[in-house]
Amino acid sequence: MHKAKLLYVEDDLNLGFVTQDNLQLKGFEVKHFENGKDALADFIPGRYDLCILDVMLPKMDGYELAKKIREQDENVPIIFLTAKSLKEDRLKGLRIGADDYLTKPFSIEELLLKIEVFLKRSKVVKRHEEENQWKIGGLTFNFKDLVLHFENSQKTLTYKEAELLKFFVQNSNRVLKRDDILNAVWGDDDYFNGRSMDVFISRLRGYLKEDDQISIKNVHGVGFVFQAEVTSIN
Repeated sequence: MHKAKLLYVEDDLNLGFVTQDNLQLKGFEVKHFENGKDALADFIPGRYDLCILDVMLPKMDGYELAKKIREQDENVPIIFLTAKSLKEDRLKGLRIGADDYLTKPFSIEELLLKIEVFLKRSKVVKRHEEENQWKIGGLTFNFKDLVLHFENSQKTLTYKEAELLKFFVQNSNRVLKRDDILNAVWGDDDYFNGRSMDVFISRLRGYLKEDDQISIKNVHGVGFVFQAEVTSIN
């Protein structure tokens, strides 16, 4: 069974030892560094499942370390440990790409809860990233090749059309809010992106009408439901 591997960076040796020991007792593999420079030298995308970073570190502080990690890996969860509780400090870390904060002194139980939440979330993200081909009703959708296969023909999609269809497929048969779709596919829920999304949804409806068991239904005042029998065929 895979043990989740944690990168833990803390220059307080006593706190570092106690935290590392507790995390290891809970079944995690923990590699502890006392400064940001050494931690960064050891970081390789895919090697760690989650990073726990103190903010005030020698040689390279936690903010800079998180920024460097994010340049190499967009998805690995990052939790900051900090003695600072100022809103500005929390926002700075979140802008860099941290996922959450714990203010010192913290309880091991609270840290464990956050670790479990982010590890579960990252597993879902990885699973979805690995998915590239689905059976949708009687059609086949290949995201990697941007192709929608019908019984006797195929349609090459634009990248944005394929992104939107992928989001619908991965969230099929549930109500999706307009804002959630816009933020996931366009990165912003402003008015003009909303109009663009409506155009793309209209296009997808046209492509999918080959199969009357597939539909993108409006939910008035909320968003849409992508109704279809979907199976991943990776």
